[in-house]
Amino acid sequence: MARRLPGHDAVRGEAIEVRIADVSVRAFPDESIAAAAIASGTRVLARSLKYHRPRTFFCFEGHCSGCLVRLSGVPNLRACQAMCTAGAEVEGQNAFPSAEVDLLGAVDFLFSRGMDHHTLMTGSSVLNRLANKVVRQLSGLGKLPDRPPRELPDIAPRTVDVCVIGGGPAGLAAATATARAGRSTIVIDDQLRPGGSLRADPRTGRRAAETSVAAATAAGVEVLARSTAIGYFPEDDGGVLAVSAPDRLYRIHAASWIWATGGYPVNLPFPDNDRPGVLAARAVGRLLVDHGILGGDRVCIVEVPEVAEDAAALADALYQAGAEVVRIALGNANGTRGRSWVSALDTPNGKVECDLVAVAGIPAPASEGPRQQGCKVVLDPAAGGFRVVVDEHGRTSAPGVWACGDVTGYVGPAAAAEQGARVGMNVAMATLAVDW
Repeated sequence: MARRLPGHDAVRGEAIEVRIADVSVRAFPDESIAAAAIASGTRVLARSLKYHRPRTFFCFEGHCSGCLVRLSGVPNLRACQAMCTAGAEVEGQNAFPSAEVDLLGAVDFLFSRGMDHHTLMTGSSVLNRLANKVVRQLSGLGKLPDRPPRELPDIAPRTVDVCVIGGGPAGLAAATATARAGRSTIVIDDQLRPGGSLRADPRTGRRAAETSVAAATAAGVEVLARSTAIGYFPEDDGGVLAVSAPDRLYRIHAASWIWATGGYPVNLPFPDNDRPGVLAARAVGRLLVDHGILGGDRVCIVEVPEVAEDAAALADALYQAGAEVVRIALGNANGTRGRSWVSALDTPNGKVECDLVAVAGIPAPASEGPRQQGCKVVLDPAAGGFRVVVDEHGRTSAPGVWACGDVTGYVGPAAAAEQGARVGMNVAMATLAVDW
């Protein structure tokens, strides 16, 4: 069972109340809805689109779609990227009567071998028309908002020498280096707080993230948190990066671009790996390191050899926090058990009881943005997926575009920071400071 750790140095502030699934939950203003939910024992937040299997948080980084909720009347918001505010109303989605007890979950039982909805009841025109009406009523995710959307956001043009996309260890180190060399620099980060994987790794910790952010801002870097790079438009004024922030849309011009978007936590292939209670190892680390929340009392870590060192560090931190920990190689994970939450993991040696499964795989490089800007990528399974190709200086195949950190292949937080600092110095030397 998840619980908050007493004496943890997470900055929590004064406790507030939010309502999650019609239950009053104690929360803190500096944490996400998802963190408050798991700490309070709320487990299932939604149901899957087709089979209505239970869904909840997996990555805690806004990339998995497992924690989409209706927040104060607005549908399909990511619970892990929404801050707790006093009086917030959080509802589950795609379920009747509730996400925890969903009658439509019978679909998963009735079609346990899968369902081809394209050919459902096509043998009878009458039954087919009836099936179409029913399916159309059940399809979609979320309901329309209770109120009209707010006005369109302001458009904020911004021109800098260097734009760094990604506020993790590599991006912050690169930005600090370019700013110290006198180049005007901006960092775009999509998380609630910058720091990236530093906030999820017990070997570095939240303080390392805050130190890196402080060093960047002291050097003159402008850091935009909760801001997502949504597209690069080469035909617009010589090249513009569109960045969506909570209250405005930025149009950014830069002489040089550094992609430091890191990698996505990935799930691993074993039966019933989508059961609630199966979380990315980095998510379990983020809960522990950044929020002071122990995700479970009995934790199974399912891992691949390439990240054994990371898994060992997480296992030690969980053990020190009071959890029982069992490390299991991916090939020995034969499936999870449980109803709305994991209760055990099957292995060749029998059932291992647990209340949390942490999946430690090689993070997949977040290479979509660099690809859109023309950077060459290659499929490299040992590096986690499609990594950005760079030379020894960090240059990509696109002019004026650089990359560093896990987006070029998984290296981990410490090595990513070192790589980012080197690439930042190279970019500073290659980029003339311009009086915009």
